[in-house]
Amino acid sequence: MSSPSKRSPRRIAVVRAGHPQDPPLDTAISHAFLEEVAAGRRSETFRLYVPGRVVAFGRRDTVAEGYLEAVRACRMEGYEAVERLAGGRAAVFNEGTLAFSWAIPTSDPGGTIGVRFAEIDRIVVGALSSLGFDARVGEVEGEYCPGRFSVNLSGRRKVMGVGQRLRRGVAHVGGVVAVSGREAIIEVLTPVYRALSVDWDPDATGSLRAARPDTTISEVAEALLAELALVGEISEEELSTESLDRAHELLPHHLPASNRGRS
Repeated sequence: MSSPSKRSPRRIAVVRAGHPQDPPLDTAISHAFLEEVAAGRRSETFRLYVPGRVVAFGRRDTVAEGYLEAVRACRMEGYEAVERLAGGRAAVFNEGTLAFSWAIPTSDPGGTIGVRFAEIDRIVVGALSSLGFDARVGEVEGEYCPGRFSVNLSGRRKVMGVGQRLRRGVAHVGGVVAVSGREAIIEVLTPVYRALSVDWDPDATGSLRAARPDTTISEVAEALLAELALVGEISEEELSTESLDRAHELLPHHLPASNRGRS
């Protein structure tokens, strides 16, 4: 009698290359990975990196009356503006945060949205809990870029936001973990949200270091990868020249209209 067939292990490539000197390029790289996974040229890929200073605007922001004013406001604070792949309202990425971008092949992108949100929440909550934080899933009243799959500390302050982008054959799960710099996030979001006429409560904004001052980005990154390794077999890869070249081609799609002539 033959033995039952075994499922192939889930294999996840991890890419840790970031481009803090050109923050919008990181969004374009995630877009390139999304295309490659959809076309079967790339396996499931999880990016984890420290970004440069950028305010990532969602689709609702880009059609808002005050959008261009919000772009000017973030630039006045020393941040670039980018139109992101997924998510709701404006969110801040900077050197005190960890960005993640997960391209997942799937035959049913729309039918498995909740499964992917639950999976990334388990990874983030598991990682933060292993470091001693009281991490919980759920929206905090007044948080920026609100969402019911956000992760907060003690039900009080948001420290992780996440969104999804779907296309045929693939889903993108992207977001940011605020490790440090709570005040910096509030400082740039205040004029940006004012321009967009979005109500929020700055006190609902958190960071891990505000709760535990000795927290480092590297330990949070390693904790996240340890949790990811429980999901599948992970292996680190370098960013390929082909993916980077495609990202440069896609970059204009993620820049505000006033800046799309950039090479």
